[in-house]
Order: sequence, then C-alpha cells, then structure tokens
Amino acid sequence: MSPHSTLEVPRGGAPWVDVTVPVRDGMVHWPDNPPIQVRSHRSLAKGDAANVSHLSLGVHSGTHVDAPVHFLPGGMGVDALPLDRLMGNVRVLFLPRGPAITADALREHLPARGERLLFKTANSSRPWDTSDFRPDFTYLSTEGARFLVETRVRTVGIDYLSIAGMDEGEATHRLLLEAGVCIIEGLHLGPVGPGAYEMVCLPLRLANGDGAPARVLLRSRMPPKG
Repeated sequence: MSPHSTLEVPRGGAPWVDVTVPVRDGMVHWPDNPPIQVRSHRSLAKGDAANVSHLSLGVHSGTHVDAPVHFLPGGMGVDALPLDRLMGNVRVLFLPRGPAITADALREHLPARGERLLFKTANSSRPWDTSDFRPDFTYLSTEGARFLVETRVRTVGIDYLSIAGMDEGEATHRLLLEAGVCIIEGLHLGPVGPGAYEMVCLPLRLANGDGAPARVLLRSRMPPKG
C-alpha cells in the first residue's frame, strides 16, 4: 500500500488516509540511531515452508511516538501513554515558513487547550523514499514548544524524524514531555491538507519503551461533497 492510499469506508463516509511512512530496508534514520534493516530469514523461493522476514530498527524510526522516558529519567513508557493523546479529533496546520516554527507562527492558528495538532511543513514537499538524512528540516522551536505548553495542547506531530531542531532537540523535547504533551514524529502529511480530522495513532506496545513505531490514520471531519 502506498503512503497515500485510502482505506475502504462505508458509503457516504470520509475515507481514512494512511499518513504512515512505509518501513523499508535502508530507509532514512536519525544520524546516531540504528539503521533500518529488513532481511529475508526464510524464503519460499529457497524451498522453505514460508516467507519469514527479520526486522531490525531503532524505535524512533519512520513514523513513531516519543514517550517521556525518552528524555526524562523515570518517565512514562510508550505502553503507558494515555489513549486520549493518540486517538480523537486533531487539527492539521499548514506552516510553510521555516526552518523554525515560532510561537508567532503558531499564534496565527489560535491553538486551544487540549487540542491535538499536526504540523504540515515544507518537509512534506520532499520525498520520504530516500536514505539521505536532511539536516535542514523544518522543526518546532523551543520558543514555540514553550508557547504550546502554556496553551496546554495535548499532542503535537510533525512531518519529519524529529519535532525539534538538531541544536535544541533536548530542550524542546523536555519542555513538551515534562508537560505531558505527546509527540508524534515522522508523519507523511503530503496527501492531506490543513483542517479538522479524526486520528488513530497506535504505537507498538513496547514495555517501558522510550518510543515505538506507529500506524497513523486520519479521516476528515468535513462532510464529503456531493
């Protein structure tokens, strides 16, 4: 299934759109994280009874969720994250300016207490099917993170491997995670526009995991035309 494929829904309903980056051998990863490897372990073509693949990757690969314990000693693991952070109404914001998403840029969209927000940026105009890491990605500034914490949003997501820039990653992550803001990273938001959606985000249930790959689906809350 391509990253922009839709799933079948009952007639008259809005389609679910898969905004998950497909996991593939050699895909792009954060520079100091483990590489992604998908290998054949058993193969029908070689006479085995079944196809069985071996997967090796860091938990912050592709589309994934960060847990508080990623940066906070003794923090909550990904398996304990409240489901209200991962499922429910969400708003996709189009933030074309960068590379830093500032507090002023966010104020224009009037974020509200308890909102889940996904940031569609210039990152979405670049293909994911490359093994080359892009250090010039658009990210949420520490100032912007502080504003969202003060606004008391519940979830933020972005269309590249980190919500934070390379030079202020620890500070931005800590601000968000200490405030209980859930972080979703590595979204493929190219096929969706700004607006109101329903979201289902289900990370793997890794015991006390500092993060986990996730499948993320969006469905427009606007009634279909026609």
